[in-house]
Amino acid sequence: MPEKTPGRTPAGPTVAEVTAEVMAELAGLEDPRIRAVNEKHGDDHGVNLTRLRAIAKRLRTQPELARRLWATDDTAARLLSLLICRPKALDRDELDTMLREARTPKVHDWLVAYVVKKNPHAEELRVAWTADPDPVVASAGWALTTERVTRKPAGLDLPGLLDTVESEMSDAPDRLQWAMNHCLARIGIDHPEHRPRALAVGERLGVLKDYPTPPGCTSPYAPAWITEIVRRQQEDATPKATPKTSPEDA
Repeated sequence: MPEKTPGRTPAGPTVAEVTAEVMAELAGLEDPRIRAVNEKHGDDHGVNLTRLRAIAKRLRTQPELARRLWATDDTAARLLSLLICRPKALDRDELDTMLREARTPKVHDWLVAYVVKKNPHAEELRVAWTADPDPVVASAGWALTTERVTRKPAGLDLPGLLDTVESEMSDAPDRLQWAMNHCLARIGIDHPEHRPRALAVGERLGVLKDYPTPPGCTSPYAPAWITEIVRRQQEDATPKATPKTSPEDA
């Protein structure tokens, strides 16, 4: 029996070869116009995300390939790696390292949303990251807190969160301020008993009040955000009148 080449399966190429092929494919999708738009938001890739997701769908879950792509330090490759990794298989220290290595907002956001939230260490990391002196790391903790505010609020000190937002949000760096503001808005939206205070905190601080908002979009200014989403929820919950179909129905 011939000796097998290390790292190669009988059915196909090595992980290193697949990594090279994927990197070449991503390079071929680079669009200078997309990169120019992304660079305005602090990102440094020019790959259309719909096409990137299509590659991920084709590749499916491949943890070793995901690690190789992450190690390239290329933003498009890292975004792809987050789509094909196995979130529950990553340990706490690995996730912590990845967050601190995430250079761009999109990689940071996808790591938290698509990987950390699905990981068994999410709560432990939420607590640790929220208290981290690095404001970008702390913003990840606040993003995880916002997830709990909406989905698993039991055990959270919502008045304490409002206290922290009220005392710290105005002077927080941009990424952290944005995450704290999102948490403030979700408290007001999802917890009616705390809505008056959430509105009052948002109005007093005025954070993002003048943020440019395109027509048809909801302002990130917390009082406006809370008011609009609650209005939509109440509108959706209002029973619609049954249309009359004949004189007998009148």
